[in-house]
Amino acid sequence: MIDSGVIAIVLFIVVVGLVVQTVKIVPQQHAWILERLGRFHGVLAPGLTIVFPFVDRIAYKHILKEVPLEVPSQICITRDNTQLQVDGVLYFQVTDPMKASYGTSNYLMAITQLAQTTLRSVIGKLELDKTFEERDVINHSIVTALDEAAQNWGVKVLRYEIKDLTPPKEILHAMQSQITAEREKRALIAASEGRRQEQINLAAGAREAAIQKSEGERQAAINKAQGEASAILAVAEANSLAIQKIAQAIQSTGGMEAVNLKVAEQYVTAFGNLAKSGNTLIVPANLSEMSSMIASALAIVRPGGGAGAAAAAEQVKPLR
Repeated sequence: MIDSGVIAIVLFIVVVGLVVQTVKIVPQQHAWILERLGRFHGVLAPGLTIVFPFVDRIAYKHILKEVPLEVPSQICITRDNTQLQVDGVLYFQVTDPMKASYGTSNYLMAITQLAQTTLRSVIGKLELDKTFEERDVINHSIVTALDEAAQNWGVKVLRYEIKDLTPPKEILHAMQSQITAEREKRALIAASEGRRQEQINLAAGAREAAIQKSEGERQAAINKAQGEASAILAVAEANSLAIQKIAQAIQSTGGMEAVNLKVAEQYVTAFGNLAKSGNTLIVPANLSEMSSMIASALAIVRPGGGAGAAAAAEQVKPLR
């Protein structure tokens, strides 16, 4: 006979197995495909679910999170027949668990292979220099192609990023030499542009200085001319005023006699200074004619001609 304890243990194991087969707990951000008698029955959502043992089975388990997938490195040939070793990272997310289960036998391999073939196609349309400049275009082209094909696989391709673009060593050395030459060329151009700008600045400065100097000289000449004109005008006005004063004095009572006396004094003084101007003493040949000389000088300022001269001679007779 079979021991009752063994039977109890067997029954316990069977019950535990049935419970395990019946009760399913789906984690968050996961989706399980349930098949009943070999056919698709439904998608189990996160949480506790009861299934029929030996009738239902979990056929596929999918993660609904964003998944990074490393695309293996491969050799691509550019438009100018240059080899490039390219690798990248693909980010995708399962959006339809049913299609991901039955749309393809292995959607991970399908996405990887399609990413590699699309990458080779895009790189083949670009020249070597453009491949380094057009990374965004390459990434966008791969994502567009993958997303269109992956719709039947229940997968959404979010983005693709190129990690490395590695040309052969010979090409890399040539590119470095080209970059060095380009930098030297830019340095020479920058130096020449600096010298050119320096000459332009110096010429502009000299021109501005000359203009400022000429403007200053012009303004100085104008100011000097205006000053001289003002001085001449002031002297003329002073002379005019002095002449008016003299005329008024002459017309007054005793004015003419004062003028005659003043002229006579200046004449005598001038003659005396002339006589003392050298080592030789100048004496008039006829001192008696001194009065006639004075009378002639007075005749200049006296109206009336000869009569004025005679009167002047009479006034200066005491000088003989």
